[in-house]
Amino acid sequence: MDKFSWPAPPSQTAFPVARAGYPFILVAAFTTAILALLGFTTLTLIGLVVTFCICGFFRDPDRVTPVDKGVVVSPADGKVVAAGLVDNSPFSNGEFMKISIFMSVFNVHVNRVPYNGQVKEIDYYPGKFFSANLDKASEQNEHNAVWIEMETGQPLCVVQIAGLIARRIICHIKPGDQVIRGQRFGLICFGSRLDLYLPAEIKLKTAVGDKVKAGTSILGQLKIE
Repeated sequence: MDKFSWPAPPSQTAFPVARAGYPFILVAAFTTAILALLGFTTLTLIGLVVTFCICGFFRDPDRVTPVDKGVVVSPADGKVVAAGLVDNSPFSNGEFMKISIFMSVFNVHVNRVPYNGQVKEIDYYPGKFFSANLDKASEQNEHNAVWIEMETGQPLCVVQIAGLIARRIICHIKPGDQVIRGQRFGLICFGSRLDLYLPAEIKLKTAVGDKVKAGTSILGQLKIE
């Protein structure tokens, strides 16, 4: 464990909106202000609604992350659409437990680290933009795969997948970074999907159909000796 030196816990946000949303919000607010000055009442009201919706899309609320030893938390808000064993992950062959979470446009889009560890590799793959709730989206859609070596020495892989509407994947971490459970590490704009690959022997704490929240919902319990 000596090679791991953890950063400070995730900080509280003074303004609960992701920075990636600032340009969209400013443009919408500026346009709405111009419409108001020109006296277009109906268009101004529509602009206010659009601005409010954009703020909602990019909201970034603080979360209380569980501190129990060995628990893996959800990397995204959304609905669990798949959970089961697979033969490989984007970075290695072998059996893994794969959990897929579909994020609609109404979910929080900020992604969080599932477990303490060190980022070993990040691979970006350009691709298509099928609906993120389809199984083929995992392999064929544009995606960004992050390999983390957990403090237990076991591998973890989280994959940010673009969807039908989502066309922008943001990842703030890089290889060599030491990350902590619940830490913000990126986001996908306007709905998408995240795939999480965990050790096959993990004890699942979720099931298909469950609604989960990033950084707070427990997806599984690692076997720690």
